[in-house]
Amino acid sequence: MRNSKTIKAATYDSAGGQSDESSSAIQAILEKSRNAALEFSTRARRMERPFVTLSFAQSLNGSIAARPGEQLILSGADSMIMTHGLRAAHDAILVGIGTILIDNPQLTVRLVEGHSPQPIVIDSRLRFPLNAKLLMNGNKPPWIATSGTAHKTKAESLRRRGARLITLPTGVNGRIKIGPLLKRIRRLGVRSVMVEGGARIISSFLEAGMVDQMVITIAPVFVDGLNAFETYENFKPSAPRLNNIEYHKAGADLILRGDIERP
Repeated sequence: MRNSKTIKAATYDSAGGQSDESSSAIQAILEKSRNAALEFSTRARRMERPFVTLSFAQSLNGSIAARPGEQLILSGADSMIMTHGLRAAHDAILVGIGTILIDNPQLTVRLVEGHSPQPIVIDSRLRFPLNAKLLMNGNKPPWIATSGTAHKTKAESLRRRGARLITLPTGVNGRIKIGPLLKRIRRLGVRSVMVEGGARIISSFLEAGMVDQMVITIAPVFVDGLNAFETYENFKPSAPRLNNIEYHKAGADLILRGDIERP
């Protein structure tokens, strides 16, 4: 994770339009995240993976999308500033190809002062659009984690547009294995990564036991849609618990932050 100076700049320089309560909440979340990352680096100096933050927004009943394949914006303005502060505090930001196909996001830092993280996309079948914003926004070209069976012509087209392809092993379900992915990006210099979703990616990281902290924005609405945990039944017997839990109010949203409990 980036140093404390970057995180504090992201908070103080851009929180002018917020209430004192929201500003204090963002300050507290970013500071706790920084401390958690520092503790991780001290406790696991030889660990071969980066610090992992899992962050997403959900409705009161746990939905992150109205229905599969449709975009749904849940975070309020203050919560979005917190999200961009977290982005600025991490070396990389990771999403699945579904997020790219549905939202076509930039994955940059725009609402606070700070550097944009390295975008990473998990895309085992290489469905990444050649006209995606990540290839055209002038920011860091994306790293695309894909499989050895990906279409070679498509791979070459993406490389010509600046993307870096990272070939990784897949499981029996055809999905990229999370452990080898994290080891590879750590060797590429990524010390911290913020995972933003969607549901399949959220579940994959939790099932792999590769999450260190969670930051969940809860919007004050009910949505009959897609749950944040796509395959919860697969890891229900050993589902992780949170320690050092905090709740903060940012605008109309409630933000929960906690560390994943370790055995």
